[in-house]
Amino acid sequence: MAADQQKRSRLDPFWDFWGPVLFTIALYFGIRHFVVEARYIPSGSMLPGLQIQDKLLVEKLSYLPRGPKRGEIVVFNSPYAFDPALSPADRPSAFQCMFANLPIIGVIPGVANPACDAYIKRVVAVGGDRVSVNPRGEVTLNGTLLDEPYVTNYCQLDPQGMSPCLTLSGTVPKDSVLALGDNRSNSWDGRFWPSSPYLPTDEILGRAVWRFWPWSRIGGLND
Repeated sequence: MAADQQKRSRLDPFWDFWGPVLFTIALYFGIRHFVVEARYIPSGSMLPGLQIQDKLLVEKLSYLPRGPKRGEIVVFNSPYAFDPALSPADRPSAFQCMFANLPIIGVIPGVANPACDAYIKRVVAVGGDRVSVNPRGEVTLNGTLLDEPYVTNYCQLDPQGMSPCLTLSGTVPKDSVLALGDNRSNSWDGRFWPSSPYLPTDEILGRAVWRFWPWSRIGGLND
């Protein structure tokens, strides 16, 4: 009895300090994985609406009861994680990617992995839609040219009506979407992925809903 009490007394100081710390860490990563997380814009693929270094909140609950809707801005796993022509033989685990994406650890040479990156684009078509994208980057959805007021930078055409941007035409498969960058002239999106232009919905991490930085542009997205 005395030995047990002595053992517990040695453990209590450890858990008194580390228990709340470990609980806080578990709560943080639980919320980040299942509820909401912060992301920043690393490139200009969503200009002009989203600027480089904008900070966004990405929520993860909306897609539990439903799929993505046209016009929503989504964050998803890098094509290097799911495109057969790009992905490594062994896809890194969620734990490996969590480790690689830590602010300090991730900059260590050899730790970063393109399959652990996240991309942000806008859903322009969902499963069952007939969709085509012309050389300018304009989208025709189910036979009607899509009105996209958020797109101002289209691909430039040469005298023959061609551009560096690729075209596509097809029907979006079930449980997939077509996601394009608003900056059609400078976005590596479904038009350029080697295996398929369509994003599987189970690769989507969440829906970008709120810009919280910079203060001058704070506000909701997907409006």
